[in-house]
Amino acid sequence: PEGPQTCHAVIVHPPGGVVGGDQMQITASAGSGTSILLTTPGAAKWYRANGKVSAQSVSLQIEAGAVLEWLPQETIFFDAAVVNLRHDVSMAADASYIGTEILCFGRTAAGESFDTGRIAQRSTIRRGGKLIWFEQGTIAAGATATRSVLGLGDNTVCATMVAVGTGLNAALVEAIRTQLSQRGDTRTSEDSFGVTLLKGVLVVRYLGHSSALARALMIAAWEQVRPVLSARAAVVPRIWNT
Repeated sequence: PEGPQTCHAVIVHPPGGVVGGDQMQITASAGSGTSILLTTPGAAKWYRANGKVSAQSVSLQIEAGAVLEWLPQETIFFDAAVVNLRHDVSMAADASYIGTEILCFGRTAAGESFDTGRIAQRSTIRRGGKLIWFEQGTIAAGATATRSVLGLGDNTVCATMVAVGTGLNAALVEAIRTQLSQRGDTRTSEDSFGVTLLKGVLVVRYLGHSSALARALMIAAWEQVRPVLSARAAVVPRIWNT
């Protein structure tokens, strides 16, 4: 949809459903000066473990002056899923990266909650060979982390955007906060979001019960961040409208 300026590529398999024991490895490389947007055609569904652990490992390489956007649609963990997720980004000092994730615990629309199972995550970003982002954690169904205000706080949906590149500043943070806070028509008192800038790493988070609202907020933040990092307006992938 953007012509030759940005390559939109769709990764098909994860939304097809991941059963217990499946092991997936996704690698992508943005060559020097290129611009790539990676997304998925629908929500990724992780089924019950059936005694086996499922895993996904994503490895992204971003060369000098390149822009890579990792924008999959939401991930749904069925009850009793046991999943290990790993996400590693290695980027040149002058490269740019935007990555989002929307995690849904249980099929709440179908009346299912995430009562048993475990989700473990680890993500890293290295810029110019230096580790600038490291985050890991485990959500076990019924554990303190699912109920505590330091964890999910009994919420069923969490979303995160992490952006790295030049031009990220306090003015952009305020612009994102303003835009997200103006979505009063869709927000409830149970939903919350935050925007933080940490030494060149911008982080947007959502916590609540609505995957639709999480997506709307992540898109709104992306619309603010993308022009700063790539000098291009945000163009929604066509596959999202099918």
